[in-house]
Amino acid sequence: MRILVTSKNGQLGRSIQKIVNTGTKIDNNQSTNDFIFVGREELDLSSESNISHYFGKNKFDIIINCAAYTQVDTAEQEAELANQINHLAVKKLASIASNQQARLIHISTDYVFDGESDKPYIETDTPNPINVYGRTKLAGEKALQTVMPINAIVIRTSWLYSEYGNNFVSTMLKLGKEQDELSVVNDQIGSPTYAADLADAILEIIKHKKFTDLGQTMQIYHYSSEGEISWYEFAKEIFKIKRIECKVNSITSQQYPATTKKPKNSLMSQDKIFEVFNIRISKWKSSLNTCMTILKQKK
Repeated sequence: MRILVTSKNGQLGRSIQKIVNTGTKIDNNQSTNDFIFVGREELDLSSESNISHYFGKNKFDIIINCAAYTQVDTAEQEAELANQINHLAVKKLASIASNQQARLIHISTDYVFDGESDKPYIETDTPNPINVYGRTKLAGEKALQTVMPINAIVIRTSWLYSEYGNNFVSTMLKLGKEQDELSVVNDQIGSPTYAADLADAILEIIKHKKFTDLGQTMQIYHYSSEGEISWYEFAKEIFKIKRIECKVNSITSQQYPATTKKPKNSLMSQDKIFEVFNIRISKWKSSLNTCMTILKQKK
């Protein structure tokens, strides 16, 4: 099968590519798969004409869309661009996948919820995004559901980090070395998700009968690590593992100088994805240790 993975330079795209290239977690059936990884230079999701041109020349059996406009604060000023990548491009991809009789996996976010729930969100909970990023991601989900009522799935994830690119872990490691003291919010709760774990889950899903059999009704799944913490607790654990002597102050969201509203509760239940695909859910602390070990080896 020909499998397209978008955003080859992003955290998730690079994590999938690493697994595919090393041959880990790939069984004999998947060894016949042809993975094609593309970035903006090959497939520019901000351009409708570029998308049409690319797929006019290329056909796939599976499309894994890892691409997104993820700059939550900047999206408030660049709403049109965020909407193009997170919504209109997804709608276009869904139309192309449907025409090519391909299956589509689209990655979405916990930010489709307002964060006001007192328990983990399940897939049937009503979304209510509170910022432009969340609204454009939800619009993308809805467009996909309309255009591809079968042969597609959405995976919502949260607090993604990895050994690649810019993320909370890399930012904390950088700031922890530069500063003696940091202030981190304590009233936003969620589950950090290691991109390599999500990559593993996706590669498990694409060989599962519930996905490979054509005609499956479009489904939404939640995937994140097990456990719950605040950004403040996450920062403390990063410094503890790395033995960085940086004081972390606990502050509220109101004390943090950010203009964009963010969900207070980003917790999502992973029960559905576990029950349907038997996906192993790692504990957040274990995955963080794995990531930190790899970062240490890279230096």
